Amino acid sequence: MFTTQDIAHIREQVRLWKRQGETVAFVPTMGNLHLGHITLVKEAVKRADHVVVSIFVNPMQFGVNEDLDAYPRTLDADKAALIDAGAELLFTPTPAIIYPKGMDKQSFVEVPAISDELCGASRPGHFRGVATIVCKLFNIVQPDIALFGKKDFQQLMVIKTMVDDLSMPIEIVGVETIREASGLAMSSRNGYLSNEQKSAAAVLKQTMDKMASAIQSDGMIEEAISIATQQLAAAGFKPDYLAVRCADTLDPVSTDHQHLVILAAAYMGNTRLIDNLCFNRE
Repeated sequence: MFTTQDIAHIREQVRLWKRQGETVAFVPTMGNLHLGHITLVKEAVKRADHVVVSIFVNPMQFGVNEDLDAYPRTLDADKAALIDAGAELLFTPTPAIIYPKGMDKQSFVEVPAISDELCGASRPGHFRGVATIVCKLFNIVQPDIALFGKKDFQQLMVIKTMVDDLSMPIEIVGVETIREASGLAMSSRNGYLSNEQKSAAAVLKQTMDKMASAIQSDGMIEEAISIATQQLAAAGFKPDYLAVRCADTLDPVSTDHQHLVILAAAYMGNTRLIDNLCFNRE
């Protein structure tokens, strides 16, 4: 695996591959890789001739008082895991490379409506940062396919919307959430949890499972949300939001929607965890 911070080198290598008629898959990450990330890379290996990965902790998507400075950087371990998974090219730019004029003078991409609610309401500007960096990385790498985890379900929908709206010739693939034995979704932020908190955090998935069963049984979405919110609080969570939406659009649920998604965000101590569960109403 070759590692570079040089945008020109990335473009040159990808052009070479494409001139040979070969396909390129891309997995953008912020590093501190876990099995969820490695699953994305392994899936990318199955779907394309070559795999490019980026590691960049994007300051534009962190808000005031969020954990940008504390976010774990584990580059050596990440490189070893990526080599084992089959990545061929690793892009590790710095903020100065990505935002040479500084973020205040950086052009940005904003995906309206879908970015303004749920995590977008709790973290103003977050999805502007996500859309901007993903768009910029897409322009640098020029992949045929890009893979993202479904754990960040709203993020996946924002990226799909951006790609569709801007007519980008890139296939966006969502890959199923990888979970720990307890059911807790794997996340770089799980490392902030104590053993006791990590055990308690497994209740998040259990609560969503119960919500889905209740909605399938009686169709009472608001009642299911109310009960689940109480259950999360009793388990030690401070709920941020708990919502049920159409899984295809993130629109509020109507009688016509059969494919639904539960979206949850809650604090365990100082750590904000997100998760989701897709299910069919009937």
